[in-house]
Amino acid sequence: MEEEMIVGQGTPYELGATLTLPEEYVGRLPAVVLVQGSGPSDRDSAVYSYKPFRDIAWGLAEQGIAVLRYDKRTYTYGSEMSQEEIAEFTVYEETVEDAILAADLLKKDPRIDANHVYVIGHSLGGMLAPRIEATGGEFAGLIIMAGSPRSLWEIIYDQNMALLALEKESDRQEPKKQIEEEYEKAMRLESFSEEEIKDKTIFGIPAFYFKGLESYDPKELLSKIEKPLLILQGEDDIQVYLEKDFALYEDLLKDRENATLISYPGLNHFFIRYEGEKKGTIDEYQHPGVVHPDVISDMARWVMEQYE
Repeated sequence: MEEEMIVGQGTPYELGATLTLPEEYVGRLPAVVLVQGSGPSDRDSAVYSYKPFRDIAWGLAEQGIAVLRYDKRTYTYGSEMSQEEIAEFTVYEETVEDAILAADLLKKDPRIDANHVYVIGHSLGGMLAPRIEATGGEFAGLIIMAGSPRSLWEIIYDQNMALLALEKESDRQEPKKQIEEEYEKAMRLESFSEEEIKDKTIFGIPAFYFKGLESYDPKELLSKIEKPLLILQGEDDIQVYLEKDFALYEDLLKDRENATLISYPGLNHFFIRYEGEKKGTIDEYQHPGVVHPDVISDMARWVMEQYE
């Protein structure tokens, strides 16, 4: 059962949203807010043939959990933004503020148990989940899917180097030089003045945006959050890495009794299994697939364990 909603109603940036509810339920429901990764994503977080947030919403609703998903601000209003606005755009406007508004919308709904609203963040949304919580999300718990406690520019560097490794060795020299130049700019991010930073980009993204991300330490934020945590990682992810990112979560959270970490063999960045031509490249996203049911069941079970 689905209803159309508006996140941020009455603000300058109203966002279309969908609330998915179980077909039958008694009493108030636990609920989750879905937060997308990078880029101007719609409410389904659609990428090529994938619609992972639709899959998650439908799957969790079948197991008794309400789910709110919404179009990102950059998806709805990105084409209206001036170059000056883009140059000074921060992750707060892109993601954090709207996730908090979405949580508030759920908490005010009489069908929802306001004490049991959770966040599920995917990719950059997962990386930002602790920041959303610290800024006013006030969630009952956090689920991080394919996130990382590393800096975004570090991950983008790794992604670029991995793509470069697929090229013929004779074609790598000039692109490698360009990638290293962007990496050096990122390393000097703190040294740029306020005016300089507005004129620079790093890996094609405004440097001001990265500056905003670097204004907090994700590792420190994670260590301060006392809420239950569920960290999920696909072992065949080529955008966020099992050996670097998930392993870092394991190390940071090894002494936390209320932190659960699960990795899934054979699943990619969107927690979808793919076996076929061009496996291990972005091209695999063009082949239809759905979020693996084990992932949805694990999330549902975890939410219900907190709810009981």
